[in-house]
Amino acid sequence: MIGLDSNILVRLIVGDDPNQMRVAERFIAEHCTRKKPGFINLVVLCELVWTLDRMYRFSRADIANAISGILSNEILLIDDHEHVVGALGRFQKQGYDFADALIGLMNRGRGCETTITFDRKAAKLEGFRLLS
Repeated sequence: MIGLDSNILVRLIVGDDPNQMRVAERFIAEHCTRKKPGFINLVVLCELVWTLDRMYRFSRADIANAISGILSNEILLIDDHEHVVGALGRFQKQGYDFADALIGLMNRGRGCETTITFDRKAAKLEGFRLLS
């Protein structure tokens, strides 16, 4: 298995550097298969969402479509797939920040009663509590 960094995914999704996009496409076509998928960890996904939002000004719908495309790609393996699907749903339907949704779901999945935060926006989300 080969890990993929967020900048590889950005090139594939955004296509702002045609040469790097072609190189990334060729690499994935030649090296990623169902038996030996490209691995995408949770940090990479959070960094990807942040980059698409902040650097490229993608809409929430476009970001959700990009993540959905990654999730449905059979030659990519997503770390903690179930929690990513849940976080994506909260991001799309409930307006959660993707990373906050993922943090809350992962913490709950690991047995946490709540997630304590100083982030006032995150504290409004299910599973979070503001520390003041």
